[in-house]
Amino acid sequence: MARSSSNMLLKGISGLLAARSSRIVSGSFSQYGMKYSSTPNEPDTHDDFKPTNKVESSGLSLKEVVEQDVKENSVLIYMKGVPDLPQCGFSSLAVRVLKLYDVPLSARNILENPELKSAVKAFSQWPTFPQIFIKGEFIGGSDIILNLHQTGELKEKLKDIVANQGSSE
Repeated sequence: MARSSSNMLLKGISGLLAARSSRIVSGSFSQYGMKYSSTPNEPDTHDDFKPTNKVESSGLSLKEVVEQDVKENSVLIYMKGVPDLPQCGFSSLAVRVLKLYDVPLSARNILENPELKSAVKAFSQWPTFPQIFIKGEFIGGSDIILNLHQTGELKEKLKDIVANQGSSE
């Protein structure tokens, strides 16, 4: 009897949650006196507050964007999230290791653009993220960067970047 009562209670709660979540749709809605919008292109939204995709507006193909990123940034990480707020443990580990060397770190959040994620995979011929490039060379992911750090090889790869940064200040 207790089991069937608890099953009925769970079904009732899950039904309420499902009904509640189905009310969230694209558009505007009001809750507690506040107006919310899940549609970024509403006519009353100022252009400054509309989301933009800098990759799409650059006029470059995604392959060209990746090539330019790798060429122009001495230390680059394609990751889930951003260095100050990684969205996965592997990306967090890679950022923590790279920050130990006090080098300028450039990053792109692959979660913002699935097409960019695919372009990076095609460019590096590597299926997982994060992906780290140092001086235009694909190094690998967080496991490889950690191993290079532990063996001292990462210090060697980054020494001229650290030296150049010190002399430019």
